[in-house]
Amino acid sequence: MRLRELTAPDDLPALDKAFALARPASGLGPDQPPPRILLLYGSLRERSFSRLAVEEAARLLQFFGAEIRIFDPSDLPLPDQVAGDDHPAVHELREHALWSEGMVWCSPERHGQISGIMKTQIDHLPLQMRGMRPTQGRTLAVMQVSGGSQSFNAVNSLRLLGRWMRMFTIPNQSSLAMAYKEFDEEGRMRASSYYERIVDVMEELVRFTVLMRPHAAQLVDRYSERKEAGIPLDATADYSAIAIASQS
Repeated sequence: MRLRELTAPDDLPALDKAFALARPASGLGPDQPPPRILLLYGSLRERSFSRLAVEEAARLLQFFGAEIRIFDPSDLPLPDQVAGDDHPAVHELREHALWSEGMVWCSPERHGQISGIMKTQIDHLPLQMRGMRPTQGRTLAVMQVSGGSQSFNAVNSLRLLGRWMRMFTIPNQSSLAMAYKEFDEEGRMRASSYYERIVDVMEELVRFTVLMRPHAAQLVDRYSERKEAGIPLDATADYSAIAIASQS
């Protein structure tokens, strides 16, 4: 499988657990089974800071009670490179997307934009596939890493793409400046305000995912899609119709 194994999943040296909620979504809805989160990163460099940031986010998500998968895009073809997208990496990415309830997208900023690797992964996620929607109704957290000063170009683009993919992008986000200064030789993130922001973002992602879990299907139920599919309303289940009928 094209999933990265998370090293030292329980090692959180930069997290002060005296202030960390193990179940940040407690009381907001059913948090069992664990929220399922797919994490995507946007660089194939051996020391990829977007991957390292995603791994820190994944450790935090597991601490907060989520189940995580980190997709490895190293052999993902370009869109339309393979006829019918019939490639094992494409199939696997889509299956992981269908498995997920929420996602984390982290891209390096290159020439003021997201990377090609990041866009390729998103481009391989169709709005509809075999009657299923791999992204619609899922929560999304966006992050970026930069080699220079702090910028928000990449996270802004990821927000636009998340909206286009019919996802619910959470309000908080992470933009990591001069990323090469924020990780030690072992690839672990140092304690800093940047790390604390990632903690905040992952905490919020778990909350929104659990909060929306009972309502996700209703929130993406659309008139236009019901009409296109030829599915009339069931008046016994449509509470607005029942209310109108009771007043007539």
